[in-house]
Order: sequence, then structure tokens, then C-alpha cells
Amino acid sequence: MSGVHLARRLVLEARQRVDDGAGGYIESWNAQGALWADMQARTGRERNGGEVTMAHTAYRIVVRGAPQGAPSRPVPGMRFREGERVFPIQAVSERDPAGRYLTCFAIEEVAA
Repeated sequence: MSGVHLARRLVLEARQRVDDGAGGYIESWNAQGALWADMQARTGRERNGGEVTMAHTAYRIVVRGAPQGAPSRPVPGMRFREGERVFPIQAVSERDPAGRYLTCFAIEEVAA
């Protein structure tokens, strides 16, 4: 598949609910493994939220395909992490009919 350059190592994380011992829960993130990715910034915007201005950047992230239900297959609600940077996954689609690659649409949000 031309145009795919898997050169960035991202950690795929899934949200996990942990019992807090008082009838509730806390949410934490559990690493599912590392994936090599091709990341392309798409659009960006700045949103003023009163006291804090947030910068939003949309990304198209391409990773190798994985079977449905595999822990290494990204799904919406998961996120990618690169060091301190976090990219929540909004949508996932197969890039080619054979499913060799997946395209993940993610957004990075940073206080400006």
C-alpha cells in the first residue's frame, strides 16, 4: 500500500473501570500494546472556554490491521499515547478492502 510510512511508535490504551471500594468506580487507562503508525495532522482550531483556551488538532492515524475483537485493534473510546501527548480515538475504518491497514481519526486537545 503506497503512502503509508509507519514511523511513529504509539501506545494503544483502553479505558478501565476500577472499583473504588465505596460503591463507585474510578477510571484508569490500561496499555494494550505499542503500534507503529503513520500520523498526519488534518485540521486545527482554537476554542475559548472562558478562562482557558483550548487548541484542537485532528489527526489521521494509520496502523496495521488487526482482527475484530483483538486487543490490538483500535476502537472508538480508546486512545493513543506518545509520551505525554494523548490522542482520543473518535472513529476507525479499514483503509483497504483486505483490512491490512486501519485509519483512526483522533483529536489532540491542548490548553493554549
